[in-house]
Amino acid sequence: MGKTFSGASRYVLDSELAQIVNVSMALEMPLLLKGEPGTGKTMLAHAISESVGMPLLVLNVKSSMKLVDALYQYDTLTRLNDSRFGDSNRDVSNIEAYIRMGKIGQAFVSDLRTVLLIDEIDKADTDFQDDMLDVLDQMEFDIIEIDKTIRATHRPVIIITSNAKKDLSDPFLGRCNFHHIAFPDPKMMRKIMDVHFPGISEELAENAIEAFYRLRQVEGIEKRPATRELINWIRALQSDPDFSPKRLAKNELPFLGVLFKKSQDFEQASRVQRRRI
Repeated sequence: MGKTFSGASRYVLDSELAQIVNVSMALEMPLLLKGEPGTGKTMLAHAISESVGMPLLVLNVKSSMKLVDALYQYDTLTRLNDSRFGDSNRDVSNIEAYIRMGKIGQAFVSDLRTVLLIDEIDKADTDFQDDMLDVLDQMEFDIIEIDKTIRATHRPVIIITSNAKKDLSDPFLGRCNFHHIAFPDPKMMRKIMDVHFPGISEELAENAIEAFYRLRQVEGIEKRPATRELINWIRALQSDPDFSPKRLAKNELPFLGVLFKKSQDFEQASRVQRRRI
């Protein structure tokens, strides 16, 4: 099976997630991760890359993206400019000189086995999803402009994330291993904070985490703060020389703008906080 994944220096995971990662690597199947934003789906790919010593390639999926963009691009504009102005060392009759590999293409032609993160697949349409998995199953694709087939030198470790904003097709789901990453409970969150803030005081950690989970439950919040926001909030609290953790226990919560990025969410959280003081 080769190298196995057991975590990374700044990534806290449970044993079940480690097992599904290693099973997916052994079976050479894509691993589909679902969960709300901030549960560590994207960072898992970075952690795997660090742990097993493989380069990481990231394909950020956009709603307008076509599959060919993830495979390769034919730079017709540069070729046109070269043919007009003749100030390049490239041979304009050699179309292959103007082919640029996309992220999937880069993973296929890499001399080293890579970790390929396909981030937020639910932004793409169903055709993109299914056609992409066809390519990843076959480990090859055609460049039609030069009538050439690109075959993968090594099968990458494929991590696919979804924020579950849109249903994925049954064929897509059937060709992946699946794991849902739940939002960390307070006990797990404390472990995560200990990794990011070694030596953090018990009072600050407990009060900040308790206030954080209380704020996540405020009714009417559209975008609940995630782990990233908690980390940044603790950094902000620590940077204030006049701050005392006791203020959190009294529901005096400064820097709410670090936790809530939408104006209506900030205002709603502020109103609730004022009522509780």
